[in-house]
Amino acid sequence: MKKFLMGNEAIAYGAVSAGVNLVCGYPGTPSTEILETAAAINDGSYYVEWSVNEKAALEVAAGASYAGARTLITMKQVGLNVASDPLMSLAYVGVKGGMVVVVADDPGPISSQTEQDTRHFARFSKLPVFDPSSPEEAYEMVKDAFKLSEEYGTPVLLRPTTRVCHGCASMDVGDERERHQPEGFVKDSKWVIFPRLSYQNHLKIEERNPVLGEKLSTYRFNTLTGTGRRGIATGGISYAYLREALGGANPRVLKIATPHPFPEKLALEFLHSVDEVMVIEELDPVIERELIYLCGKHHLPVKVYGKISGDVQRAGENSVESVRAVLSEYLGLPKPPAPPALPELPVRPPVLCAGCPHRASFYAVKQAMRGQKAVYAGDIGCYTLGNAMPLDMVDTCLCMGADVTIAQGLNRVEPDAKHFAFIGDSTFFASGLTGVVNAVYNNSDITLVVLDNSTTAMTGQQPHPGTGRTMMGENRPKISIPDVLRALGVGHVEVLSPFDHKAAVEAVRRAADIKGVSAVVFEAPCIAVSKPAPLFVVQEETCIGCRKCIRELGCPAIVMHGKKAFIEPSLCYGCALCAQICPKTAIIREGGEG
Repeated sequence: MKKFLMGNEAIAYGAVSAGVNLVCGYPGTPSTEILETAAAINDGSYYVEWSVNEKAALEVAAGASYAGARTLITMKQVGLNVASDPLMSLAYVGVKGGMVVVVADDPGPISSQTEQDTRHFARFSKLPVFDPSSPEEAYEMVKDAFKLSEEYGTPVLLRPTTRVCHGCASMDVGDERERHQPEGFVKDSKWVIFPRLSYQNHLKIEERNPVLGEKLSTYRFNTLTGTGRRGIATGGISYAYLREALGGANPRVLKIATPHPFPEKLALEFLHSVDEVMVIEELDPVIERELIYLCGKHHLPVKVYGKISGDVQRAGENSVESVRAVLSEYLGLPKPPAPPALPELPVRPPVLCAGCPHRASFYAVKQAMRGQKAVYAGDIGCYTLGNAMPLDMVDTCLCMGADVTIAQGLNRVEPDAKHFAFIGDSTFFASGLTGVVNAVYNNSDITLVVLDNSTTAMTGQQPHPGTGRTMMGENRPKISIPDVLRALGVGHVEVLSPFDHKAAVEAVRRAADIKGVSAVVFEAPCIAVSKPAPLFVVQEETCIGCRKCIRELGCPAIVMHGKKAFIEPSLCYGCALCAQICPKTAIIREGGEG
C-alpha cells in the first residue's frame, strides 16, 4: 500500500515489516518518532517501551536478542554515548536475534549538544552501519540490517540524519508483516564475556569485516553512476542534495550507503575511473579518509578533495545551496544565483513557554539567593532555557545528569558558595540517581532542585517512571521522586508548587541552609499536559509601567502597550506568577480578583 511517511515513521514500518519482537529506546530529537510510531501501529505482536535511558534500552534489547528476538533500539547521537558501554561489549559477544540500533545524528546541531558522527563509532566498535539518503531507503535499509545482523550474529547500526528522519516521502509499504518467533534462550558460555573469549571474538571480527566489506560492495544502495574523469563521492542525505544540485549534469558519482565496513571493491572501481574526487558528506570526512587511504594503499594518483582540503565546509549541515556552490568551483557549473534581498527578521531566541512552571522555579531560587554567592548547575531539557535573560539561572550545562555531579565538583573548590543542581523529572530517572548517591555518600554540600512537570517535555511529552504510564498502554504505580530521594539518604526534602511564590522562596532558603545534600521538588505540570487556568489581565488604571513583570520574568505573554503592561490572551496560561510579583496588584484574573 502507498503511504506518505516521515523518515522516522518509515523506519518503524520497516522494522515491523521485518517481524520485530521488541522496540525500546529513550526519546531524543531527531529520533523520537520512530518508537512512537512503532507503538502507534502495534497490533500486539511485539513489545514497546520507553526505557529510563539508552544504556538500559540496549541491555533490555540484548537480553531479548540472546533469546532470539528481533530488536530495534532508538536514540540520538549523544544517546549512543550512554549506550556505548554495553554496545562495545555486545560487539564482541554478538547476538542471536537480529538487532538494529538506530542512532539519529543531528548535523547543525539543531537540537543537540554535539555534532557527533556515528560513522566513527561504527569503525570504533567494528560494527556495520547503514547510512540512508532518503525515507524510502531508510524503510528498506532497516529490513536489510535485520538480515545482516542475523547472518553475521552482530548488532547493526542505522544512522539516519535529521533531514532523513524528518523528511517525508510517498512510498510503498508492504501489507505483510513477517512473524518472527524467537527460539528462546539457550544456555551457552558464549553469552558470558570473559577476556579470553573477547580475544578470540576480536580475531573473528577482524576476519569478518573485510569479507563483509566485499559483500557490501554489491549492496543495492551502494552505487556507481555517471561518466567523466572528475568524480564525486557522497552518502546519506548529501546524496539527495547532490542530485538536485547537479541538475542535468552526469559526472561519475560514488554513493556510499554502508560507510563501515567500507565497500572497498566498489570504491576501487570508482577510483580507477577518475583523476580527482570531490567528497561531499555530513558530518566528518569519513568517506574522504577512506578514499585517501585506498589511494595510498594501492598507489593511485587520484586527488581527493573535501573537508580535509578545505573545499567543503567542516561543520554544520550541507544543503542544496552549499553543494551547488562546491560544484560551481569543481565542475564549472553555473554559480547559484544570489538570494533575493529579504527584510531582516526579528531575533527570536528560544524561551520558556508562557506559563511554564520552570520559570516560577528558577525565579523562586533566584529571589531566595538574592545577595548571596550562588552557582547554578543546569541540565539537558526545556529548563536549559533558564540560562536566558532575565532569569540567567543556568551557569553550567554539560550532559544529562551532570548537574548533580558538576555541583559537587564546584562545591569542593568553592565551599563558601551555595551550589544548586537543577534537574527535570525524566532526566532524574534517566541519569540523576547515580549523582545523588555520590553526593550523599561523599557528604557534598549541594541543594538539588527537581523540576517535576509530569512529562518528558522537550522531546514531546513522553511518559517516564514518574508518570504512571507505559508505551504499552499500561497504568503502573508512579515512582515517587521525593520517596526515592529520601531512600537514597537525602535528609531534607520539600515538595511544593513553584507557583506559590512566597512558599517556594522560603522552601529554597530552608534547603540552602542545610549542610549536606538537601532537595526541593517543585511539582507543576507542563502546560502541554495541563488545562489552562483562568487567564490574567492588566488593569491599566492601576499599572504604573514599572516593567517588573517583564524585567524579572521574561514571560513571552507579557508585553508593553505604550507605557502599560499587557498580557496577550492567546499566550497566557493563568499561572499567576506575574500577579504575585506585581508591586501594585495591577494583574488580576480575568473577571475576578488578583
